[in-house]
Amino acid sequence: LHWKHHPHVEEKEHCNVAIEPFGYLSLVSDGLHNFIDGIVIGVSFMVSIPVGIASSVAIMLHEIPQEIGDFGLLLQAGFTRRRALLYNFISALFAILGTLLAIFLGQSATNFTQITLPLAAGGFIYIAGSDLVPELHKITDPRKSAIQFFAIIVGIGLMMLLLVVE
Repeated sequence: LHWKHHPHVEEKEHCNVAIEPFGYLSLVSDGLHNFIDGIVIGVSFMVSIPVGIASSVAIMLHEIPQEIGDFGLLLQAGFTRRRALLYNFISALFAILGTLLAIFLGQSATNFTQITLPLAAGGFIYIAGSDLVPELHKITDPRKSAIQFFAIIVGIGLMMLLLVVE
């Protein structure tokens, strides 16, 4: 992405540092991402409690490393540690807004859950197919491949366990 810019300036340890536009772009896209995660959580709980719990755990597990990466990206863009943490936290709050919207619309719109949940599932499948699987193919060490295969089997087993519990 090439973006001509006039970066904002922020005080950073007694000197002026230009904030790169990709930092702001990251905040906006992460806020939207978190908002959609919130919608997925809200819709999942409307389907059933076990589906809601499974979705919440899956989202939480992928959010932890992502938010750490976002923090590093904001630092690289020129934000101070304090502002990077604050803005990252504000971005995370959009998940709550998404959850509330899903619950509010889900009760008033009869097809909301039937439309939103497959779209969310499709998004997760797309991410797995386009980003994760190609990365798995880069690993040639049989030991690491075995660990990855075991992790996939554990994930499938957990999903099957949720079906039994539900």
